[in-house]
Amino acid sequence: MKTAELEEVRRAAEGDDSALAALLQRHYSFVYKYLVKVTMDPNQAEEIVQDTMVRCMENIRRYDGTSAFSSWMITIATRIYIDKIRRKKREQSWLDLVRQQAIRRFRWQLESRNEAWTDVMDAMTRLTPEHRITVLLKHYYGYSYDEIGAMLGIPAGTAKSRTAYGLRQLRKELE
Repeated sequence: MKTAELEEVRRAAEGDDSALAALLQRHYSFVYKYLVKVTMDPNQAEEIVQDTMVRCMENIRRYDGTSAFSSWMITIATRIYIDKIRRKKREQSWLDLVRQQAIRRFRWQLESRNEAWTDVMDAMTRLTPEHRITVLLKHYYGYSYDEIGAMLGIPAGTAKSRTAYGLRQLRKELE
Protein backbone atom coordinates (compact mmCIF):
# COMPACT_ATOMS: atom_id res chain seq x y z
CA MET A 1 0.00 0.00 0.00
CA LYS A 2 1.20 3.49 -0.73
CA THR A 3 2.71 5.29 2.21
CA ALA A 4 0.48 8.31 1.53
CA GLU A 5 -2.63 6.16 1.94
CA LEU A 6 -1.22 4.52 5.08
CA GLU A 7 -0.62 7.98 6.51
CA GLU A 8 -4.19 8.94 5.62
CA VAL A 9 -5.50 5.80 7.35
CA ARG A 10 -3.42 6.59 10.44
CA ARG A 11 -4.84 10.12 10.55
CA ALA A 12 -8.39 8.80 10.07
CA ALA A 13 -7.87 6.30 12.90
CA GLU A 14 -6.75 9.17 15.13
CA GLY A 15 -9.99 11.03 14.47
CA ASP A 16 -9.23 13.17 11.40
CA ASP A 17 -12.68 13.31 9.77
CA SER A 18 -11.40 14.81 6.52
CA ALA A 19 -8.86 11.98 6.10
CA LEU A 20 -11.59 9.40 6.73
CA ALA A 21 -13.96 11.13 4.31
CA ALA A 22 -11.26 11.23 1.61
CA LEU A 23 -10.48 7.52 2.06
CA LEU A 24 -14.10 6.44 1.88
CA GLN A 25 -14.86 8.74 -1.02
CA ARG A 26 -11.90 7.45 -3.01
CA HIS A 27 -12.94 3.79 -2.59
CA TYR A 28 -16.73 4.18 -2.72
CA SER A 29 -17.19 3.56 -6.43
CA PHE A 30 -14.77 0.60 -6.39
CA VAL A 31 -16.75 -1.11 -3.62
CA TYR A 32 -20.07 -0.23 -5.25
CA LYS A 33 -19.03 -1.71 -8.62
CA TYR A 34 -17.83 -4.85 -6.87
CA LEU A 35 -21.14 -5.19 -5.03
CA VAL A 36 -23.20 -4.68 -8.19
CA LYS A 37 -21.38 -7.67 -9.69
CA VAL A 38 -21.84 -9.72 -6.53
CA THR A 39 -25.52 -8.93 -5.94
CA MET A 40 -26.62 -8.36 -9.54
CA ASP A 41 -28.89 -5.71 -8.04
CA PRO A 42 -27.85 -2.02 -8.04
CA ASN A 43 -30.30 -1.14 -5.26
CA GLN A 44 -29.04 -3.88 -2.99
CA ALA A 45 -25.45 -2.95 -3.86
CA GLU A 46 -26.15 0.65 -2.86
CA GLU A 47 -27.62 -0.45 0.45
CA ILE A 48 -24.67 -2.72 1.22
CA VAL A 49 -22.04 -0.15 0.19
CA GLN A 50 -23.67 2.30 2.61
CA ASP A 51 -23.51 -0.30 5.38
CA THR A 52 -19.90 -0.98 4.43
CA MET A 53 -18.97 2.68 4.71
CA VAL A 54 -20.55 2.90 8.16
CA ARG A 55 -18.75 -0.26 9.27
CA CYS A 56 -15.45 1.11 7.95
CA MET A 57 -15.99 4.36 9.84
CA GLU A 58 -16.74 2.47 13.03
CA ASN A 59 -13.76 0.12 12.68
CA ILE A 60 -11.07 2.27 11.03
CA ARG A 61 -8.83 1.67 14.06
CA ARG A 62 -8.91 -2.07 13.36
CA TYR A 63 -7.37 -1.72 9.92
CA ASP A 64 -3.83 -3.07 10.32
CA GLY A 65 -2.28 -2.28 6.92
CA THR A 66 -1.44 -5.89 6.05
CA SER A 67 -3.62 -5.67 2.94
CA ALA A 68 -4.70 -2.89 0.66
CA PHE A 69 -7.33 -0.61 2.17
CA SER A 70 -9.65 -1.46 -0.73
CA SER A 71 -9.22 -5.19 0.06
CA TRP A 72 -10.17 -4.52 3.67
CA MET A 73 -13.30 -2.71 2.48
CA ILE A 74 -14.17 -5.52 0.04
CA THR A 75 -13.83 -8.03 2.87
CA ILE A 76 -16.24 -6.03 5.01
CA ALA A 77 -18.69 -5.61 2.11
CA THR A 78 -18.59 -9.34 1.32
CA ARG A 79 -19.26 -10.29 4.93
CA ILE A 80 -22.19 -7.89 5.12
CA TYR A 81 -23.64 -9.39 1.92
CA ILE A 82 -23.22 -12.96 3.17
CA ASP A 83 -24.87 -12.02 6.48
CA LYS A 84 -27.81 -10.52 4.58
CA ILE A 85 -28.20 -13.71 2.52
CA ARG A 86 -28.14 -15.86 5.65
CA ARG A 87 -30.67 -13.60 7.38
CA LYS A 88 -32.95 -13.71 4.35
CA LYS A 89 -32.79 -17.53 4.28
CA ARG A 90 -33.66 -17.72 7.96
CA GLU A 91 -36.54 -15.28 7.48
CA GLN A 92 -37.82 -17.22 4.48
CA SER A 93 -37.60 -20.47 6.40
CA TRP A 94 -39.57 -18.92 9.26
CA LEU A 95 -42.17 -17.48 6.87
CA ASP A 96 -42.55 -20.88 5.19
CA LEU A 97 -43.13 -22.49 8.58
CA VAL A 98 -45.74 -19.87 9.55
CA ARG A 99 -47.45 -20.31 6.18
CA GLN A 100 -47.57 -24.11 6.56
CA GLN A 101 -49.03 -23.76 10.05
CA ALA A 102 -51.71 -21.39 8.75
CA ILE A 103 -52.60 -23.82 5.96
CA ARG A 104 -52.88 -26.73 8.42
CA ARG A 105 -55.04 -24.60 10.72
CA PHE A 106 -57.31 -23.57 7.81
CA ARG A 107 -57.59 -27.18 6.63
CA TRP A 108 -58.49 -28.34 10.15
CA GLN A 109 -61.14 -25.60 10.44
CA LEU A 110 -62.75 -26.69 7.17
CA GLU A 111 -62.67 -30.37 8.02
CA SER A 112 -64.01 -29.76 11.55
CA ARG A 113 -67.09 -28.15 9.95
CA ASN A 114 -67.44 -31.13 7.59
CA GLU A 115 -66.34 -29.04 4.62
CA ALA A 116 -64.08 -30.68 2.09
CA TRP A 117 -60.40 -29.89 1.68
CA THR A 118 -60.00 -30.78 -1.96
CA ASP A 119 -56.95 -31.60 -4.02
CA VAL A 120 -57.48 -28.26 -5.75
CA MET A 121 -57.25 -26.44 -2.39
CA ASP A 122 -54.09 -28.36 -1.62
CA ALA A 123 -52.59 -27.43 -5.00
CA MET A 124 -53.61 -23.78 -4.54
CA THR A 125 -51.45 -23.60 -1.40
CA ARG A 126 -48.38 -24.24 -3.55
CA LEU A 127 -49.01 -21.32 -5.94
CA THR A 128 -47.32 -18.01 -5.32
CA PRO A 129 -49.67 -15.39 -3.87
CA GLU A 130 -49.59 -13.42 -7.16
CA HIS A 131 -50.77 -16.44 -9.15
CA ARG A 132 -53.25 -17.67 -6.53
CA ILE A 133 -54.91 -14.23 -6.35
CA THR A 134 -55.39 -13.89 -10.11
CA VAL A 135 -56.69 -17.46 -10.47
CA LEU A 136 -59.20 -16.91 -7.66
CA LEU A 137 -60.34 -13.53 -8.94
CA LYS A 138 -60.79 -14.85 -12.48
CA HIS A 139 -62.13 -18.36 -12.02
CA TYR A 140 -63.79 -18.30 -8.61
CA TYR A 141 -65.12 -14.75 -8.46
CA GLY A 142 -65.53 -14.20 -12.23
CA TYR A 143 -63.75 -10.85 -12.63
CA SER A 144 -62.47 -9.83 -16.06
CA TYR A 145 -58.74 -9.37 -16.67
CA ASP A 146 -59.31 -5.62 -16.91
CA GLU A 147 -61.00 -5.62 -13.50
CA ILE A 148 -58.28 -7.80 -11.98
CA GLY A 149 -55.62 -5.53 -13.43
CA ALA A 150 -57.32 -2.48 -11.96
CA MET A 151 -57.66 -4.14 -8.54
CA LEU A 152 -54.00 -5.16 -8.42
CA GLY A 153 -52.57 -2.11 -10.17
CA ILE A 154 -51.13 -4.16 -13.04
CA PRO A 155 -51.86 -4.28 -16.77
CA ALA A 156 -54.67 -6.59 -17.86
CA GLY A 157 -52.13 -8.59 -19.89
CA THR A 158 -50.11 -9.26 -16.75
CA ALA A 159 -53.25 -10.41 -14.94
CA LYS A 160 -53.98 -12.74 -17.85
CA SER A 161 -50.46 -14.20 -17.95
CA ARG A 162 -50.39 -14.70 -14.16
CA THR A 163 -53.74 -16.49 -14.34
CA ALA A 164 -52.57 -18.68 -17.22
CA TYR A 165 -49.35 -19.55 -15.40
CA GLY A 166 -51.27 -20.31 -12.21
CA LEU A 167 -53.64 -22.61 -14.07
CA ARG A 168 -50.70 -24.42 -15.70
CA GLN A 169 -49.14 -24.94 -12.27
CA LEU A 170 -52.44 -26.22 -10.86
CA ARG A 171 -52.77 -28.71 -13.72
CA LYS A 172 -49.25 -29.98 -13.07
CA GLU A 173 -49.98 -30.35 -9.36
CA LEU A 174 -53.20 -32.23 -10.02
CA GLU A 175 -51.78 -34.70 -12.54
